[in-house]
Amino acid sequence: MRLVPGWKRIVLIAAPITTAAALLVAAYAYTASGLPAPTAPVAAPALEIPPQPGLLVDIVGAVENPGLYRLPRGDRVFDAIAAAGGFSADADMSRAPNLAGRLSDGEQIKVPFVKTASGTTVVRVNLNQATLEELEAVPRFTLAFAQECLDYRTNFGGFQSMRELVEILGMSEADYVVVRRYLTL
Repeated sequence: MRLVPGWKRIVLIAAPITTAAALLVAAYAYTASGLPAPTAPVAAPALEIPPQPGLLVDIVGAVENPGLYRLPRGDRVFDAIAAAGGFSADADMSRAPNLAGRLSDGEQIKVPFVKTASGTTVVRVNLNQATLEELEAVPRFTLAFAQECLDYRTNFGGFQSMRELVEILGMSEADYVVVRRYLTL
C-alpha cells in the first residue's frame, strides 16, 4: 500500500462505499429469501415453568397403598402416609414413625404392623362379609351395633369405606381407632 501514492485517501473513500454496497447486498438477500419482514414486537405468551422436582419417597408396611411417591419439598412424614392412602387397619400406631418429621429425597418410611403377644399379625374381619357372630367378636362391637352393621349392609349394599361406621352409624372416634385394626372391606 505504501507504493500507491495517496493510499490513505483511497481507503477513506472506498471503505464507506464498500460498506454501503455490502449492506445493500445483505438487504436484498434478506428480502429475496422469503422471510417475513420484521413487524412490531408482539407480546410473547407466558412461559409455563415446570414445577420443581419433588422428593421421591418409598412408603412400605401398614399403609393402604405402599409404593413410591413424588412429594413436594418441605412435606412431612404425615403427608407421605396420606399420599399412600393413610394407615391400614393393621398399622401399629404405638410404633408409627415420627409423623412430624421432614422428608428427604430417597427416604424409606416403614409403618409397622400390629403384632399380638405371640408375634402373629391380628386377624381382620371383612365388614362386608362377616356374620353377626364374627362382628360381635370384634373389640368395641356390641350385639346391637353388629346388628346395625348387618342391617346397613343389607339395605345399602355394603360399606364403601370404614369411616361409614363413624359418619353414618354413629360410632365414636375413640372406638373407631380401636376397631379399624380388626376390620377390612
